[in-house]
Amino acid sequence: MKESRSMSRITAAMLAATLMIGCATEASSPSEKDYARELRPGESALELVTDRSQYPDFRAMWAERQRARAAYVKGLAWFEKPSSRNYYPFESFTHDRVRRSLARLIEIIDQADSPEEFAGRIALDFDVYRSVGWDGSGTVLFTAYYQPIFDGRVEPDAVYRFPLYRLPDDLVKADDGTPLGRRVGERVVSYPTRREIEEGRLLEGKRLELVWLKSALDAFIIHVQGSAKIRLEDGRFLYVGYAGKTDRPYRSLGKALVEDGRFPEEDLSLPRIREYFSRHPDALQDYLWKNESYVFFTETGPGGPWGSLGVPVTPFATLATDKSIFPRGAPTAVETRLPVPSDAGVSARPFIALTADQDTGGAIRSPGRCDVFVGIGDEAESIAGRTKYEGRLFYLLLKTDRAGEEEDTASLGLPGSRP
Repeated sequence: MKESRSMSRITAAMLAATLMIGCATEASSPSEKDYARELRPGESALELVTDRSQYPDFRAMWAERQRARAAYVKGLAWFEKPSSRNYYPFESFTHDRVRRSLARLIEIIDQADSPEEFAGRIALDFDVYRSVGWDGSGTVLFTAYYQPIFDGRVEPDAVYRFPLYRLPDDLVKADDGTPLGRRVGERVVSYPTRREIEEGRLLEGKRLELVWLKSALDAFIIHVQGSAKIRLEDGRFLYVGYAGKTDRPYRSLGKALVEDGRFPEEDLSLPRIREYFSRHPDALQDYLWKNESYVFFTETGPGGPWGSLGVPVTPFATLATDKSIFPRGAPTAVETRLPVPSDAGVSARPFIALTADQDTGGAIRSPGRCDVFVGIGDEAESIAGRTKYEGRLFYLLLKTDRAGEEEDTASLGLPGSRP
């Protein structure tokens, strides 16, 4: 989600933030760390973990294993599509081994009778790879995204004045969805910025309006998250999802506010951003224009939100990562924290879980970044808007000597997937 392809979401977590805390220790200020650091030429984002003492705590993943199972079943549906083979092999990860990895994990989840058996079978059957992180030592910044619910109208009026647009005909994308720019005659040039699009009304009169929102900030949040449920006047819901984006760079709204001294970083959260602009509405437009990227949408229907694989994302199990450096659809595991908002304030709980790499995001572009999908609606927003913790990201790949014969996935109840 997030500014990714479907659920593509850029990320609410980019609007987010409490203090950055690692699995056990408090992190330094983000200005001291470059989580967006790209890999050097020839450098891999993954390294094989050869010391089992450095494995994630698989026993702690027992409690929420059924969430992972649901994600793996959806993932297998994608791997059965011929088009999924276009993305493999990916370093040591072959299409068949990753597909078998998902099937084996489902088998372990279904058959293990205790956390100890569960952890032991995973450690026995799987090679464990770790993201090198931003620092080469495995440190990853985890943020979160969600699907918002907003009121909207299919026709504009005096209140509902801010549109979400369908994909324009002149936007050019690569086969994998990467935005390339705008077609002008025989040339492809960079697409206009957010400010140029809105100030110049470049999309008006083209019948591209999909739905109208009552707040420019609401529309912007949907751009960041990549999908939304829109409550219409008659009570029906319109489901919208990511269709594409321009080739312009994304810039975090929250980061811009902190850099300008509007409030300290430790106060940064989505509720704090909303509160700031409710008191300073005249400042909103200029801040939104600082993000040059622009996102387009399509009506998706119920059943989503949908990730970049074209399958529904799973709360607390779907991850969004940089698909240029990580194998899409692969089973993963995370060790980090998530916020626990309450009337007394915000605390943090360990989040140690099996997960799946099934989405991507415009702000997730390095081995030091990962986004967790945390659900739909206000409660999910409260979590996503405050998530900014360090942790570790792992990929699980079935050992070649454990693969055996081809697994029978026909009995796993695979759902259909979107093309």
